[in-house]
Amino acid sequence: MEKSSLTALARELMASAKTKNSGRSARTVYGGHERILRQTVVALAAGSSLDEHDNPGEATVQVLSGRIVLKAGEVSWEGAPGDHLVVPLARHCVDALEDSTFLLTVAKP
Repeated sequence: MEKSSLTALARELMASAKTKNSGRSARTVYGGHERILRQTVVALAAGSSLDEHDNPGEATVQVLSGRIVLKAGEVSWEGAPGDHLVVPLARHCVDALEDSTFLLTVAKP
């Protein structure tokens, strides 16, 4: 059994993101390349983004803090703390409307 505080990690990653030119920071909290399931906490400073990329498998985003926009083509979804977004099986990007953190969960077949 392992336990970690996503809240504390999110604070740490946000502090790191604010010092980087990219405005982002992330750390995998479970899984990795050798597992099907991977969970990563991502921090995006206000105005920064994850550029458009392919979806590597089934994925969800749970917003921990701030507000984000998940975009796929002409469709977009806004997420706020507590929101759970299903990532579409299409190219997509994530924009931070304000300092934001989220838990990205991906299952690669």
